Amino acid sequence: MAKRIQRSSTKPKKAAPAASGPAPSASRSKSGGRVKTDLITDFTIQLATLSEAGIPIVKALTILEGQMRPGPFKGVLQELTEDVAGGTPLSDAMGKHPRCFDSLYSSMVRAGEAGGVLDRILNRLAAFREKAAEIKSKIVGAMIYPIVLVFVATVVVAGVIVFVIPRFQDIFTSFNITLPGPTQILLDSSAFAVKYWYIVFGLPIVLFVLHLILLNRSQPYRYRMHKILLKLPGVGPVVNRSITASFARTFGTLVQAGVPHLDALAIVRDATPNEVLMEGVELIRRTVREGEGISRPMGETGIFDDLVTNMVDVGEETGELDNMLLKVADAYETAVDRKIDAMFKLLEPLLLIVMAVFVGFIVIALFLPLMEIMNSISAAG
Repeated sequence: MAKRIQRSSTKPKKAAPAASGPAPSASRSKSGGRVKTDLITDFTIQLATLSEAGIPIVKALTILEGQMRPGPFKGVLQELTEDVAGGTPLSDAMGKHPRCFDSLYSSMVRAGEAGGVLDRILNRLAAFREKAAEIKSKIVGAMIYPIVLVFVATVVVAGVIVFVIPRFQDIFTSFNITLPGPTQILLDSSAFAVKYWYIVFGLPIVLFVLHLILLNRSQPYRYRMHKILLKLPGVGPVVNRSITASFARTFGTLVQAGVPHLDALAIVRDATPNEVLMEGVELIRRTVREGEGISRPMGETGIFDDLVTNMVDVGEETGELDNMLLKVADAYETAVDRKIDAMFKLLEPLLLIVMAVFVGFIVIALFLPLMEIMNSISAAG
């Protein structure tokens, strides 16, 4: 992989990642209220429909603002309507609300205004956002069952270790028998968990919260975590294809909308939530700024495979770069869907097997001395 690039202090502040890959569940308006992504997507579809019907943009915004329920997004639409009615371009008005309309959104609207094809651009934006929401919904839906299963199993096992096993220890002590190795390990583990419960149960929570804080506030830590994630067996290739599809979809959509390559790459760089991809896009952008093509620096990043770089190379030569990028996005999104489905189908039985082994160990460890006690009672009788 290419040597890591030091970002300059003048680099634009990273935008919200809603337009790169799966969209987040909600964003905050300028006033601080939460705005659901679905609301913004529905607004985009409706604005595109009204624009296609030939309704002036100010009237279209007035109609959409009037039918919007009271809330933060209604306030945003009111400000948009006032700004556009006062002569401000729609893209500039949207740029005042970056948590609702990120750099990708406002840049595509600006390109649509410049080319007189705002309705087409809005339709592309709506399709882009719907696709991102669909991918996110699939991932979240697939994760629900494993997460619930792990949570329930953790609670049940913790309850057994803390409350049930100590009672067995009292029974074994009263009969003064030599405990088998598995039983002694289980009892010692239970005693440690009961005595140092704040370490056993509190430390993982503290580490998890610390991890989230560092991910949010420390760029070097975030970069290392993202790099490790890309190298994990099984998970790494899926993440790599996912960020490749995200890059291709976002960059291809911007190029198709008429955004210059350098500007499009800057938008992709600032919108991506993955630090490794961000660094790679910055390398591509610097090389392109020097007058070279896109495909060669893409290969040098170590993120994109030969298939992607060759398709981009062909797209540059034929003038069909946007179409090639969108084809890459379609192919890799389909591959990611299949991989995710396969992973979660495999994960569920693996979790059940792990739970069965753990519960089986507890049962065997507890019943071995119980059987010895029963045999000694029978012999005494």
